[in-house]
Amino acid sequence: MSRPNAVPECRATRITTAVTTTVKTGTGILHRLIIGTTAVGTITVNQYLNGVATAVLVLGASFPVGSYEINIECAGKIEVVTAAAYDLTAVWI
Repeated sequence: MSRPNAVPECRATRITTAVTTTVKTGTGILHRLIIGTTAVGTITVNQYLNGVATAVLVLGASFPVGSYEINIECAGKIEVVTAAAYDLTAVWI
């Protein structure tokens, strides 16, 4: 039996190097970014739809440590690109 007001379970992907990381394939929501350590480099969130990437969020270099509610709905693959070695966690549904 399904619960009428059930909240979907979030998942998390930790990123600790300058890298391109596929966080989720398929439709989903990037719920939050948790930045544990900052670095001199941008963080870009891309959405892929039909093989075409679109930047949906760009955070500037040395973005402060903290937890940031993002809540971006993506119809295709969600990808996070770190241009420097941040310690961040992407939380998604």
